[in-house]
Amino acid sequence: MTTPRRATPSVRCSSAWFANVLAVLATALPIAGLYGVVAYNVSRRTREIGIRMAIGARPSDILRLVMGKGLTLVGTGTMIGLAMGFAVEQLMNSMLFNAGGVDILAYVIVVPSMLLVTLLAAYVPARRASRIEPTQALRYE
Repeated sequence: MTTPRRATPSVRCSSAWFANVLAVLATALPIAGLYGVVAYNVSRRTREIGIRMAIGARPSDILRLVMGKGLTLVGTGTMIGLAMGFAVEQLMNSMLFNAGGVDILAYVIVVPSMLLVTLLAAYVPARRASRIEPTQALRYE
């Protein structure tokens, strides 16, 4: 009679390493996507930003405008995602035997971290937009 083989520490360690790599990739994907959307929005609105700067808008006003757009985008997505996540969690709990309730800790961790990620991803294009020279922006085509 043979005894069942147990996972060696190296297998468990590599599984944890793989899960961490996937977590980092899952975090990097929304950062890259949000950065791309905000940067594209800033490039489309370069002329408008230049006009705003020409008539007296301060760089902090432009920074607030672009960051606000990014936060609005993520706020809407977060609310939709929370509603869908809660609904799917309820559906899965009804289908699975002995499943737990709502995982509030996951929601408490994910929402502030997504807001932080949003601030970081939207800051670079917002900072670039606040440094646009009005004369160059007006000539931008």
